[in-house]
Amino acid sequence: MHIPDIKLAQVLDRFEQIEARMSATMDSDEIVQLGKDYAELKPVADGVRKLRDVRSEMADLEAMVADPDNGAEMKSMAREEIQTLKETLPGLEKEVSLLLLPKDKDDNASIVLEIRAGTGGDEAAIFAGDLFSMYARYASIQGWKVEIESAAEADMGGYKEIVASISGAGAYGKMKFESGVHRVQRVPVTETQGRIHTSAATVAVLPEPEDIDIGFSMSDVRVDTMRASGAGGQHVNKTDSAVRMTHVPTGVVVVCDAKSQHMNRANAERLLKMKLYDMEKQRLDSERAEERAGQVGSGDRSERIRTYNYPQGRVTDHRIGLTLYNLDKIVAGDALNDVVDSLLAEDQAARLAQMEMQG
Repeated sequence: MHIPDIKLAQVLDRFEQIEARMSATMDSDEIVQLGKDYAELKPVADGVRKLRDVRSEMADLEAMVADPDNGAEMKSMAREEIQTLKETLPGLEKEVSLLLLPKDKDDNASIVLEIRAGTGGDEAAIFAGDLFSMYARYASIQGWKVEIESAAEADMGGYKEIVASISGAGAYGKMKFESGVHRVQRVPVTETQGRIHTSAATVAVLPEPEDIDIGFSMSDVRVDTMRASGAGGQHVNKTDSAVRMTHVPTGVVVVCDAKSQHMNRANAERLLKMKLYDMEKQRLDSERAEERAGQVGSGDRSERIRTYNYPQGRVTDHRIGLTLYNLDKIVAGDALNDVVDSLLAEDQAARLAQMEMQG
């Protein structure tokens, strides 16, 4: 796609304004914000300058070819250089177009990952455990930190529900398309007849932005304490350390059941704010449904997004029609990037097409 010169000029003008303001202001809060804006816009400005330089060089070469005073040899050399630039220009245009795409302000945020067993009984809980292991391994490969906030273990293994924080730059940007219903087809360990069962688990990925402004007030929250669940025996918690918070206006509930009630209160309030923020984010996404028509997923947590078929060693992402036959490596977390990168590329392509339509 061809990016208009005026759009490139606007980007550089904005970047130069930030640079000028950074050297002029003494306000510490403004300096912090300008620093973030600068870091975000610098790679865009660098790409824009490179593109403008190539365009300018091509214009100069074309002028040399058109100049009747130039000899045949000089014109021939100019034509060769023009051909070389023409081959590099489309890739550079696309690179800058991607840089110019509107950023999701939460892409760099850490996340809270919630996995709940769905239909399928014990097998669904085991599958929920498999999904958590997959994401924990993937997070480790990315250099992110994983901390379990709360977990309800199932009798046959796995989890009825598990909530974990995943901290690290870019976690939401990579994981945001994992929300939805994941389905597994395999012979469960609990199956005696060798029949293939279909079970499901629901994944929710909530961004943890630095500043959550949702008009939140603890006066709208009911706080209950209860016994933390444990593995039994000496591990049973004999004090009411678990904390459940209910946001009365929306009915949103969070539970934190670590050993420290003080820590549970702080984490529960944080999780509650994130859930309310995520609700608002989903509401805005649904309002923009027509704009998002070509993009990956609807953001609907009830949408069936992926099937893991063990007999065929196949993973299918239904949103983009992607089928891969390296199930073992994907479920191990080692090849989850094969799916994640495909989803991100599809989303970028759809947004680029939309940007091109809008001119």
